[in-house]
Amino acid sequence: MSDLAATSERAVSRAESEVVELCRDLIRIDTSNFGDGSGPGERAAAEWVAEKLAEVGLEPEVYESDRGRASTVVRIEGEDRSRPGLLIHGHTDVVPANAADWTYDPFSGEIADGCVWGRGAVDMKDMDAMVLAVMRERARTGRKPPRDVVLAFLADEEAGGVYGARHLVDRHPGLFEGCNEAIGEVGGFSFTVNDDLRLYLIETAEKGMEWMKLVVDGTAGHGSMINRDNAITELCEAVARLGAHKFPVRLTKSVRTFLEEVSDAMGIELDPEDVEGAIEKLGPIARIIGATIRNTAQPTMLGAGYKVNVIPGQATAHVDGRFLPGFEDEFYAELDAVLGPRVRRERVHGDRALETDFDGALVEAMAASLKAEDPGARAVPYCLSGGTDAKSFADLGIRCFGFAPLKLPADLDFAGMFHGVDERVPVEGLQFGVRVLDRFIDAC
Repeated sequence: MSDLAATSERAVSRAESEVVELCRDLIRIDTSNFGDGSGPGERAAAEWVAEKLAEVGLEPEVYESDRGRASTVVRIEGEDRSRPGLLIHGHTDVVPANAADWTYDPFSGEIADGCVWGRGAVDMKDMDAMVLAVMRERARTGRKPPRDVVLAFLADEEAGGVYGARHLVDRHPGLFEGCNEAIGEVGGFSFTVNDDLRLYLIETAEKGMEWMKLVVDGTAGHGSMINRDNAITELCEAVARLGAHKFPVRLTKSVRTFLEEVSDAMGIELDPEDVEGAIEKLGPIARIIGATIRNTAQPTMLGAGYKVNVIPGQATAHVDGRFLPGFEDEFYAELDAVLGPRVRRERVHGDRALETDFDGALVEAMAASLKAEDPGARAVPYCLSGGTDAKSFADLGIRCFGFAPLKLPADLDFAGMFHGVDERVPVEGLQFGVRVLDRFIDAC
């Protein structure tokens, strides 16, 4: 082994040791995002990240979009500054957690059963910690990336990114100047086919977002009297129709390629007339994939009235709508047909759908870095049913992928970790991710 290779190997080993404590420390910073500005914000996490980067000689900046809503960004110079840069982004906010529901306190960063437990363990303080561990060790040892790398640790992703990625893209686009590719969350995790084969899902697409408020106006009146224009009744009938509605199957390029790869790997015949039948055989990830074959609109909140004997003049509901790349117009037309003319819909938050091809040097670097650490790895594209900060960065012309590499136990319900109770990430998965990311940065 050459001196350079030995030095690199020792550095990665140190990063593997550090990543677990970085992840635990970050989980312990409560950055719960309630979506209404009532949470603690991300300022403490942003300053903590900046401190960790500054410790190794980097020069990060903290950008605050509103009181307590802060993101940290740093540019690391590469060997060849004439090449386009790479953006690596992650968010530091998390969805709320009720400690009474958890086995371990969600903000304790407990280590148990070989995992780090806590809110954000997979969404996505694990990736934040992996990136920090890798880039801190590279800075200590003077290992420059082949090209400029911009690290962005962002606020507010869990509520649409308005105070994080969207703010930076709109107000500080120069931070990302020269970047043409990016990696972020919800990709690069393993799905075990057998002892010798694991598919690693790389996000190449994600559904668009339409969070909406449904409003029905009716005639207010006394609860003891007959009322044929009851806003609650009209709204509930519309919400029931929507909840029962099944949008048609639509296979995008990413989803079709994923299903073909899975069918080949598992020896499953892909019946175009029964795509759901094939997905049902995928075990824990079926929930993620199942939501990517059609548009969806899920009712999530209801509101009406203020007194038991008063029929209100208005009733409202909130709906989480998601549409596939290329099927946005179809989504809205079908949605309005199901809701009917009495229902008025108002946008709460919306964003685009994304899709890119599964090809090019960056994809090859992902696949090669995974294969080097797991000989049984096969990289495959997939579509994310939710959304990420990639939507904002795509507006700058940046080609975005989900690549937060984790080698997972075959029996871990990874889909259930996102926004779920007892969220946790395997320690070995974190260490695997450090090794893969370090290889990936060298290869891209």
